[in-house]
Formats: sequence, C-alpha cells, structure tokens
Amino acid sequence: MEIVLIELLPQLVFPIGESSHVAAARRGASEMARALSFDATRIGRVAIIVTEAATNILKHASHGSLIVRDVSQDGPVGIHAGINAGINAGIDAGIEIIALDSGPGIANLNASLRDGVSTAGSPGTGLGAMQRLSEHFDAYTVPGLGSAFCMTVRAGTNAAPATAALLGAVCLPIASEEVCGDSWHAEMSGRALSVMVADGLGHGPDARVASQAALLALKGRGALLSPTRLLELAHAAARSTRGAAVAAARIDFDQGLVSFAGVGNIAASIHGPDGRRQMMSHNGIVGHNVRKIQEFSFAWTPDSILILHSDGLGTHWDLQSYLGLAHRHPALSAAILYRDHVRPRDDACIVVIKNDLSTLGQP
Repeated sequence: MEIVLIELLPQLVFPIGESSHVAAARRGASEMARALSFDATRIGRVAIIVTEAATNILKHASHGSLIVRDVSQDGPVGIHAGINAGINAGIDAGIEIIALDSGPGIANLNASLRDGVSTAGSPGTGLGAMQRLSEHFDAYTVPGLGSAFCMTVRAGTNAAPATAALLGAVCLPIASEEVCGDSWHAEMSGRALSVMVADGLGHGPDARVASQAALLALKGRGALLSPTRLLELAHAAARSTRGAAVAAARIDFDQGLVSFAGVGNIAASIHGPDGRRQMMSHNGIVGHNVRKIQEFSFAWTPDSILILHSDGLGTHWDLQSYLGLAHRHPALSAAILYRDHVRPRDDACIVVIKNDLSTLGQP
C-alpha cells in the first residue's frame, strides 16, 4: 500500500490583526473546502472553526495568523491524479487549519476547552467548538509565549489511512510572491517513508518550477529508492531549470534506520531525548553543479523526530526549549518553528516527521 502526502492546493496563510481579516480567512478556507468537494455541512464546519480561531486570536492576542493546508491522503491507488480524480479514486480529502499567535498563552487549556470558560468576557464557546467540529484537534500553549492550535476536517466519514508516521509541514512564500519556490513531497510504502525538500534558487514561479522538477524523482515511486538515487534522478530532472537545493531522507520503521543525502542548504536533523543530531549536506546546485552525493545513516527510535527545512528558517532554534512540543502533532512543531524563526525575506519550508505510536507494531 502506498500513501502519498503532498500539497495539492497551495498552502495559505492569513494574517489576523483586525476584524476584516476574519472574513478573508473564512472565505479562503471555504473556497479550498469547496475545491476539494466538501459538502455544505463540512464547508460550514471549516467556516466556523476558522471564524472561532481567528476571533480568539483578536480577542486574546491582538494579532497572529491562520495557516490552511490541503491534507488529503492517498489510499492504495497511488499518486494523486488531480483533486477530482483523486476523490473519485477513494481519497478522503481533508483540510488542516493552524491558528498561531504570540499572545499571553493559556494557563489551563483543559478548562478553557469547556464551554462557558472565558478570560475575555465572551460566552466561552470558541475553543470548545473548534475541538468538537474537528476530526483531529491538538494544541500547544505556554503562558506568556503564545498558542498554537491544529484542527483537521475531512470531506467524508472515512478515516485517513493508517500509517507508521505523522507528518506536519509549513511551506509558504515570501510576502512579495504568490507562489512558493520551496516544495516538499513524501510517499510511504509499507512501513518505510521517503521525503524530499527542495528550495528552488531565488523566488517566484521559476524557483517553483525548479523545486517541483527536482521532486519528480520521488513522485509515484513510493519509498523504494535510496536517498542517493533520488538525488541523482532529481539532478537529471532539474537540468532545464535554474536549479535547487535538495535533500532526501528515507525512514525504515521496522529496521529503525533513517538514511539521508543532501545537496545545498536544506537543513536536516533528528531529535530525541538525547538531543539533536545534525545531518550533513554537500555543496552544490541540483540540476547544475553536483560534485558529490553522499548518503548517511542514523538510528531511528520510537522517540525520534525528523525535521527538514529550507534556509527560510533560521538555524538558531532548539526543539527541546519548547517543553512538551515533541509530544504534540508535528504540524504544531512546524508551525511554531515558522512563527518564531522564519526569515521574512525568503520562502520557507519546514517538514516534521515522527512515529505514529498508535500504528507501531501493527502488521
């Protein structure tokens, strides 16, 4: 069984700083749900969640942002063949909504999730509604340091296909561009997962063409090829483009092994209770100048977390400084790292992968 995890629609970010922003975010998220063939009831769910999340940001933090992503996943049919074709083939489309702020945080999250609890004089139903209307809900909040909420709504009643991994991603362009020059793609075959992150040189459509060309190495192949071979194929595929920095990793969950190879400035690291292990990439430009491709192997444990990111994210961050974040959904890790460490003058792509402990040991 192959499972494909990829952005079918652009990931959208909505700044929240005034009441008009709430309506803009609601319209944008509802349009994505409509494009993914959500029915009217589930489009309404998305609209309510976005409205409550954005309103909470205004009330409690004054400003923040909402990030909306298509998280549709493939079943045994293989690669997505477009939104409508994919849904007809049995894909349960989904939308992920992340609410981010750097406000006062929440001292007692469990209490705040109960209807009627409010610190702003409102009816206190916002967080509870966000949780009830979501198929998946997770949160990370620290008093004085802000909050992040992750909600998922699916188009149908079928659960997402079971995997051995959880994946979260933020991939957004520089503010002056409409398309992101960074891209990522992940595929899973059996109990192995391969992921690639590519950063096209520069910004805008041409950078997007370069990064997408490099990712053709992985698309449709599942997790069958080594990172070295993926980079060789990416180098050939990107020759007619301006080139890209590219990294590839493959996690074998049964063998407890992650293999990695990179060319250019894609950063990659494994995080666990014992700290951080940095992976090494070689200099070069995939598609133009690749002098050396070298593959490295690292141990992978149930506590391991793999993080890959482009240079749109600063390097001076420490996952362990966010107490408890490693135990939340990886989408929250990607979003919080983006919130706190993004470089505003560059596209940014962050992919975070961890074990889905609920599936480990299953056949």
